[in-house]
Amino acid sequence: MSFRPDATLPQTARPMADRHIKRLPVIDADGTLKGIVSHADLLKVFLRTDEELATDIRLTVVDRLIPFFREAVEVTFTEGIAALTGQVGDSHLIGMAERLTHSVEGVVQVHCRLEAPTSQ
Repeated sequence: MSFRPDATLPQTARPMADRHIKRLPVIDADGTLKGIVSHADLLKVFLRTDEELATDIRLTVVDRLIPFFREAVEVTFTEGIAALTGQVGDSHLIGMAERLTHSVEGVVQVHCRLEAPTSQ
């Protein structure tokens, strides 16, 4: 068993846990060994502090997606749950912000409480 370099954390962790495998090779499409993934590598994501994960979400989601409203958006992170609260300029950004936050490694659940002005 091996993994491709673009495998996600769950795609890697689940089979390793199910089969009690401690290390697996990472192989590219040409069959070239790119590295080895271990249990310790997978756990590092979950060993980051809540503040480190909140900062990661601020940098990778809020600052990039809604830079003009970053001061109006609060990001909190507690025990795997990210919460986004505040105002954004466009309601279309709310769903995207929620999906991007979910994609941050270490995020288990997202509570998105962002709001946008209603058009009249």
